[in-house]
Amino acid sequence: MNKTELVAKMAESAELTKAEAARALKSFEETVAEAMKNGDKISIVGFGSFETTQRAARTGRNPQTGKEIQIPAATVPKFKAGKTLKDSVN
Repeated sequence: MNKTELVAKMAESAELTKAEAARALKSFEETVAEAMKNGDKISIVGFGSFETTQRAARTGRNPQTGKEIQIPAATVPKFKAGKTLKDSVN
């Protein structure tokens, strides 16, 4: 399912127009991104939680040349599915 299909499904199930559903989805994406940027954790009971973790700097290899390269430390987004979501998928 791509973003357009998701917006259409949201609009249908919430009885919204596609434009309203698109704005709601965009607002959700922006809110989650801003919170994660600030280091906050977002928990939606039953669905899951969004947070950031730190990845340490490490040495990697260029697969084309085999030469070692330094990969810098980074802050990465992380999603952990909640029990209700896990149970509905299984």
